Amino acid sequence: MMFHEIFITRHSFEIFNDIILFPLFSIIVFGYMTLYLVGSTGKIIADQVLSGIILWQVISIAQYSVGVSCLWDVWSRNLTNIFISPISIKEYLTFFAISGTIKGFIVLLLSSILAFFVFHLNMLSMGLINMFLMFINLAVFGFSFGVVMLGLIIRFGTRVAAFAWGLINVFQPLMAVIYPVAILPQPFRSISFLFAPTYVFEAMRKSLNGQNIISDIESAVALNILFLIGAVIFFRYMFAKSKETGQFARLEG
Repeated sequence: MMFHEIFITRHSFEIFNDIILFPLFSIIVFGYMTLYLVGSTGKIIADQVLSGIILWQVISIAQYSVGVSCLWDVWSRNLTNIFISPISIKEYLTFFAISGTIKGFIVLLLSSILAFFVFHLNMLSMGLINMFLMFINLAVFGFSFGVVMLGLIIRFGTRVAAFAWGLINVFQPLMAVIYPVAILPQPFRSISFLFAPTYVFEAMRKSLNGQNIISDIESAVALNILFLIGAVIFFRYMFAKSKETGQFARLEG
């Protein structure tokens, strides 16, 4: 499965554009916005905004890796071949977890280098351990969200293909990526704290201010475990339902 993913990625400009070019251009756009913010709000706020956008790419790429990789197999009429092979659902999902984490790390690394040389933001100023904990939590959430998308694609086919690109962005405003949760109105604030990334982005802001982030990371880990378990259960249910209704056989039709 990993060689299969490498082959598709190497020969697809669309994937290269989505996981490399688009995230880096996003960093450039928001980077120049933060240069503007420096003059009116101070560098710490600008650093928080740019750091939030950089870390957001981890979620975006991890969930994209799951949903779009499945769609490539659907479009190339290869999905049935994968499940005819001895590959189990557990191995199938584990592959996506590894692939999404690797891609997310590459994008985080490239984005951090770009931010350092162009916008003088050192992501490691938050601490290597803090960065590792935030990255892992965001990657796990992105993967879990992607598994939910994967279940929907297998159950309903390419009718929901757009979800693989855009659905995660619907939840972005609730996760306090570039602003504190306190900015949100109370009803939305309560919903925001149901998402693990909210605690990670709050931790990011605290880390840049030199504050302790352990409680936020603990909350993120707990929510991620619950969401991951729920996502896998949801996928297995959708997978079984797809075979029961015949949708799985029609995916490549």
